Amino acid sequence: MKAVIYGSTTGNTKAAAEKIAAALGGADVLSVSDAASEDLEKYAVLIFGTSTWGIGDLQDDWEENISVLDTINYSGKTVAVFSLGDQEGYPDSFVDAMGILKSRITQAGGRVTGEWSVDGYHFDSSAAVEGDHFAGLALDEDNQSNLSDERIESWVKLL
Repeated sequence: MKAVIYGSTTGNTKAAAEKIAAALGGADVLSVSDAASEDLEKYAVLIFGTSTWGIGDLQDDWEENISVLDTINYSGKTVAVFSLGDQEGYPDSFVDAMGILKSRITQAGGRVTGEWSVDGYHFDSSAAVEGDHFAGLALDEDNQSNLSDERIESWVKLL
């Protein structure tokens, strides 16, 4: 079983989560506000998504519920992350929230897969960048929405 767990304020991250679930061939789509760690234990694949707000902040639902990541038994699970951001408006903190999610997951014993190349993006820095790639899928609905569907399809194939 697969699940895409998201936090969304404007609906963009929810829409991306639904597209990722469809690209996976079907997955449960859950708001992090409604996801308890015991509910997430039944999934073999967990994909966590958030947007980045302000200057590198987590989306509000994640801010309030991030502790759910600390209590999951990640053993034997495939775990990935994605994030939405605005690389032109916030070039110094583009998709920083993805880095926050990955850090919490790895601190709790999880291993995150699905790194994504920084090629094709235009930003100055990001807490989600490791070498020449993001920790997961980076989407920019403000400036590159025309690339999102193709990026989602390609990323899901990597998982």
